[in-house]
Amino acid sequence: MIVRSFDEFKGTDRHVKSASGTWESTRIVLAKEGVGFSVHETILYAGTSTDMWYANHIEAVVCTKGDAELTDRETGKTYHITPGTMYLLNGHERHTLKVKEDFHCICVFNPPVTGREDHDENGTYPLLTEEV
Repeated sequence: MIVRSFDEFKGTDRHVKSASGTWESTRIVLAKEGVGFSVHETILYAGTSTDMWYANHIEAVVCTKGDAELTDRETGKTYHITPGTMYLLNGHERHTLKVKEDFHCICVFNPPVTGREDHDENGTYPLLTEEV
């Protein structure tokens, strides 16, 4: 059994800030835990826009605080995301998140991330592996 507080990871290598400066993420469960998924608490900053495309992962996102506009860049459809809203990128959709108010969310990735990932020029996380 693993029991953790999000606060215990602040200032550690599990607290990652993006090179773009648009988000920060606390990586609570990673590939090295060997459970087949990873869990993150992520904050995207108000006034930013982030293009993403998880070509190598499936991601589920639950908004816990804030306000953002999610656009599916493949269909052009836009969604208003507020606390209590979940979205699932089950088709590896290219998407953009425009943040109106600091956007706090819990994210689950499969396959799990290692904690070293950041978006590349396509908005993609590389598929990194970790021995468990």
